[in-house]
Amino acid sequence: MCGIAGILDPQGSSEIDRDALARMNQAQHHRGPDEGSVHVEAGVGLAHRRLSIIDVSTGQQPLFNEDGSVVVVFNGEIYNYQSLIPELQALGHVFHTRSDTECIVHAWEAWGVDCVKRFRGMFAFALWDRNQQTLFLARDRLAVKPLYYAWLADGRFVFGSELKALLAHGGLSRDMDPAAVEEYFALGYVAEPRTIFKQARKLSPGHTLVVKRGERAVEPQQYWDVRFTLDSRIGAEDACAELRHRLDESIRLRMISEVPLGAFLSGGVDSSAVVATMAGQTDGKVNTCSVAFDDPAFDEAEFAQLVADKYRTNHHVETVRSDDFDLIDTLARQYDEPFADSSAIPTYRVCQLARKHVTVALSGDGGDETFGGYRRYKLHLFEERFRSAMPLAMRRPIFNTLGRAYPKADWAPRMFRAKTTFQGMARTSVEAYFHSMSILSTPMRDQLFSARFKSELAGYSAEQVFDRHAANASTDDPLALIQYLDLKTYLVGDINTKVDRASMAHSLEVREPLMDHELVEWMATLPSSLKIRGQEGKWLLKKSMEPQLPDSILYRPKMGFAVPLARWFRGPLKQRVRDAILGPRLAETGWFDRKYLEHLIDAHQSGARDYSASLWTLMMFEAFLRNVIDEVPVAAPAPQREAVVQP
Repeated sequence: MCGIAGILDPQGSSEIDRDALARMNQAQHHRGPDEGSVHVEAGVGLAHRRLSIIDVSTGQQPLFNEDGSVVVVFNGEIYNYQSLIPELQALGHVFHTRSDTECIVHAWEAWGVDCVKRFRGMFAFALWDRNQQTLFLARDRLAVKPLYYAWLADGRFVFGSELKALLAHGGLSRDMDPAAVEEYFALGYVAEPRTIFKQARKLSPGHTLVVKRGERAVEPQQYWDVRFTLDSRIGAEDACAELRHRLDESIRLRMISEVPLGAFLSGGVDSSAVVATMAGQTDGKVNTCSVAFDDPAFDEAEFAQLVADKYRTNHHVETVRSDDFDLIDTLARQYDEPFADSSAIPTYRVCQLARKHVTVALSGDGGDETFGGYRRYKLHLFEERFRSAMPLAMRRPIFNTLGRAYPKADWAPRMFRAKTTFQGMARTSVEAYFHSMSILSTPMRDQLFSARFKSELAGYSAEQVFDRHAANASTDDPLALIQYLDLKTYLVGDINTKVDRASMAHSLEVREPLMDHELVEWMATLPSSLKIRGQEGKWLLKKSMEPQLPDSILYRPKMGFAVPLARWFRGPLKQRVRDAILGPRLAETGWFDRKYLEHLIDAHQSGARDYSASLWTLMMFEAFLRNVIDEVPVAAPAPQREAVVQP
C-alpha cells in the first residue's frame, strides 16, 4: 500500500517545481514509510511513497517499461497479476521484477485505456506515456483506494492519494464548495466526485482520466458499473456452493504477501466468514485482531473470541475506553475533509492494534452492501410494500398531512414511529432512502443553515446525489436499487474512506475480499430473495457459512461498530461540544443559525431528544475548520528531497 502524487504541465514542458513535488510526497509519508522516490522530466513529475508488500526487494517505484518511455506510480494491489504476467510475456513484454506494478506499464502498452478492465484488485495509479504525451489516471471499480486531482490557477494539473498532498503543493485554493458542505451535513461525508474544496475533485469509482499534452478540457470516463439483473435461476443449494467457491478464490488471491498477514475479527458475520475461510487455506495460524469496549452495550469481544477459539487463531485484543474521544483533532487532520462517521474512532484503534502484529489485514467490509445485511434494508422493504399499494400522487398529500399532525416518538423502534412511517409513505423510494441515510434531515438542514448559506447553495440539495445514481441503476427492484445506491455512495464515501485513512495512518494495508468485483457482479445476478428472506438479512451468506460457523455467530442480532456519542455529549464532552458548536469558528463562516445550534445542544443535553449524530457532525466540521482550513500552508524550505528515479 502506498501514496502517489504528481504534477503535470499540460500546456508545455516547463520545469517542474521539485520542492513542491517533494512536499506533496512527504505529506503522505504515513502511506509508505519504507521508501520514497520521484521521477522528473520535461513538464512531468511523479512521486511515490512505498509500503513494501509484494516483491519487497525489487518493486520500487516509479517503475518503467523496457525503454523507459512509460512510467507508473501505483497505490494498491492487482490480485490477478500472476496470471497476467505470462499473457503479457507471450505478447513480447519483458519483466524485470516480480511485482504487480510492472503489469500495469506492460498492460498499458498492450491494451491502452482498456488495461484497467483486465485488473482485479484495489488500485489508484497514474501513468505517464512519453511517446503519446499522455497522463493516464485510474481508480478501482469500488473506489477502495483514493485518488484526488485538481486544475490549478496556473494551468497545472496535480494529483495525489490524499487531499493533503494537493494542499502541500501550495497552489490549491482552500475555498470551500457550498454544495460539498450541504452533502456533508446530509450524509456525513462529501460524495464523489466532489471534494470540500471548489478546485479539487475525486476520481469516481470505476473511472479513468486521460490528460493529453496540449489539452485542458478532459472529463473522466467510466469503464465499469454493476448491473443488478437478478436473472439467475440458480437454486439455493447451488448458490451456497458457488458462493463458498467464490469466497475461497477471493480470499486466496488476497493472501498473497511477503510480509505478515492477518485479519480483523469483530465477531460479526462478515469478518467471521473471512477468518473461517482464511483458516481453511493455511497450515499455520491466522493472526486476528479485535478491539473490545469497556461498555457492554457496544462490546462484541466474546463473539470474536468464539471464532478465534474455534479456528485457533493468534488472537490479539485491546480494550477501547468508552470515553476514547481524544482523537477528534487527529481524525480531522487525517481525513482532510469533514468526516462524520464516529466509528472512525474504533476503526483507527483496531488498525493501530493490527499494525503491531501484521502489515496486511483482511477485512469484512462490503459484506452488508453485497449480501444485503443492513437493518435499514428490511425497514425500507417494509415501507416499500405500503408505498407500492398506492400511487404517489395520492400518497403524498394524504401522508404529508398525517405526518405533520402526528407527534414524534423518537423513543420507539423506527417501524413503530407513526410520524416517521407517515412521512416515509409520502416520499418516492429514492427520497425515502435518502432520508433514512441523512444525518440531518432536509427539514433539519433548512433550520441549521443561515439565509446567506442557502443563497450560496442556490437550491442545491444533496438528494441530487441519490437521484443521479438512481437514474443509472437500471433496476426497479426495491432491494437492488438501494444496494446500488449504497455501492455508489455510502460504501465509497464512508466505509472505504474511513478504512483507508485509518489504516494508512498506521501504515497498514487492508484488503477487501467481500468487495471483489467478480463476486459483486455475481451477487447482482441473484434474486433479492436470496439476500433477504423474511426478517433474515444476508440469508445466502449465512446459509453458506453454516458448516463453518455456529448459529450464535450467524444468527445473533447485528450490533455494528459504534461509540456512545449520546452519553459523551451529556457527560464528559458536555462542555466541549457546547464550546465547539457555539464557539467563534463556526460563527465566523456565517453559514449556521445560532438559535438552532443552541436548540440541538439544549434538547440533547436535557434528554428531550437524541441529537448525538447531528452534534458529532457539527463537532467534526468545526475540527476540520481548525485543523485543515486554518492550517498555515506549507512554505519553503521544503523537506529533504526523495530519491530520484530515472529509467
